[in-house]
Amino acid sequence: MDRTLISQAMEDYLKAIYRLLEYNEQVSTSALAEHLGVTPASVTNMCKKLAELNLLVYEPYQGVKFTPAGSKLVLEIVRHHRLIELYLAEALGVPWDRVHEEAEKLEHVISEDLEERMAAALGNPLFDPHGAPIPTKGGSVSRRQSHSLVESQAGSRIEVVEVDDSDPELLRYLGKLGIFPGTQIKLVSHAPFDGPLSLEIDDRQHSLGFQAAQAVRVKLVINDET
Repeated sequence: MDRTLISQAMEDYLKAIYRLLEYNEQVSTSALAEHLGVTPASVTNMCKKLAELNLLVYEPYQGVKFTPAGSKLVLEIVRHHRLIELYLAEALGVPWDRVHEEAEKLEHVISEDLEERMAAALGNPLFDPHGAPIPTKGGSVSRRQSHSLVESQAGSRIEVVEVDDSDPELLRYLGKLGIFPGTQIKLVSHAPFDGPLSLEIDDRQHSLGFQAAQAVRVKLVINDET
């Protein structure tokens, strides 16, 4: 695929579809529109263009999925983005709530040579600062078993695997609570009807709203008796 035929807007669409497909079996145009904050008509038009370029399989009312060519391209784009995020955080000390926005600007212009130099300097990492997997140069992805924090049972001890990076304000808030990839948490209680979660982190109690908790993916460490 000639990358000069792909606009930045197209790359952003492909990356958004990839992100939604990481934890869903399929992506509807309505879900994509909501994720990107655009109209369903705009999504439909773009998906048709990407299908004409043989990057997507698009059927009205059936959602979208990648073609082999589309899958290869989006993995390259995601690799650029997440490597840049980690390099900004690790090498330059950019806060984790700002690296996503900066990487959005840089991912479209970074050369393959610079990408490889960054990867080597970082020790060929597998995950970005928010815990999202970084595709390898060969296109493989290190998937980890996880589930949403809101799906955890009260009394369970869990470890944060990944945090959604789309909302800088939320990242700053979670950071103040000490919720980062690798943080261990005890879920003390979960109020009914999508109420807040009561968490214990480093022997300190915190309350986290349902919507914020949806942005946190975790894995089970051990169940405590309650």
